[in-house]
Amino acid sequence: PLLRIMVKLHVKRGDESQFLFEASAEIPLSELLPRLVSLYNGRLKVERLCQELELLASHGVMLPPSMQGLTEEQVEELQLKDEWETCVPSGGAVTNPDPMGRRNGSAPNEKMKDVLKRTISEARADVSKKQVDAGVCMTDDIIRNALDKLRGAVTIVYPMNLPPYDPIRLEFEGKEDLSGTQAGQQVLEESSAQLWWAGKELARGKKLLDYVGRNEKTKIIAKLQQKGQGAPAREPVFSDEERKQMMAYAYRKQEEHKKLDASDEDSYLNTEWADPSALKKRFGGLTDISWKPK
Repeated sequence: PLLRIMVKLHVKRGDESQFLFEASAEIPLSELLPRLVSLYNGRLKVERLCQELELLASHGVMLPPSMQGLTEEQVEELQLKDEWETCVPSGGAVTNPDPMGRRNGSAPNEKMKDVLKRTISEARADVSKKQVDAGVCMTDDIIRNALDKLRGAVTIVYPMNLPPYDPIRLEFEGKEDLSGTQAGQQVLEESSAQLWWAGKELARGKKLLDYVGRNEKTKIIAKLQQKGQGAPAREPVFSDEERKQMMAYAYRKQEEHKKLDASDEDSYLNTEWADPSALKKRFGGLTDISWKPK
């Protein structure tokens, strides 16, 4: 049987590392690209949820859209009522008003807050960009498990579920509306996403091996981006680590030159090449003589 050639892709967006992904060299780009976009967007989703769960842990559930940003006096004057004010965290609530006026200020107690915060840390670690340095390849299962952890933690603290307009619930149900937000600009559209490598766009009608060949243990740096943004910047010839080493070497050389310049100008007289009788000694076989008994 033919050996299955695997390619490891270090996926970036712009100059920023995102994740590692391993694929067969035989994979069509029309199949690879949607998988990479799904992983990229999945990691963004985990991070959006982590950010909202931090706010949930600090300030409780989201207020109805009609009450957000209003003072208590304005809410009374407009006779608005929060129909989900019975959505109280397990173990009771601790009052901590939201300075942004988005959440109801009835936060979980310390024990429940700890459940949320520990889960946030775990989920972030699962999809962290540090996984690239650790050599861990990103998979759909990793994303799914991170989302399941977060969902489980929310269920422990709010077993009655969150209000239907809370962004955390909307994210879990796949109903989030990111239009007009900074987070929405980060999301890639699968139909118009592009994959670039070595200054070339990898066309969907081809296979990965059409570009990278059949070499065993091939590793490439590939860049995801949205169509119409032009070619992404090519990777620098030297990595950050190599550049640091070169700068350190150049600095050491510079310091050595400074020391030489600062030394006695006549110090060269002690060297062999400045000895007027050196040539005579060499021809007479008088160099490198040790006077110690052997």
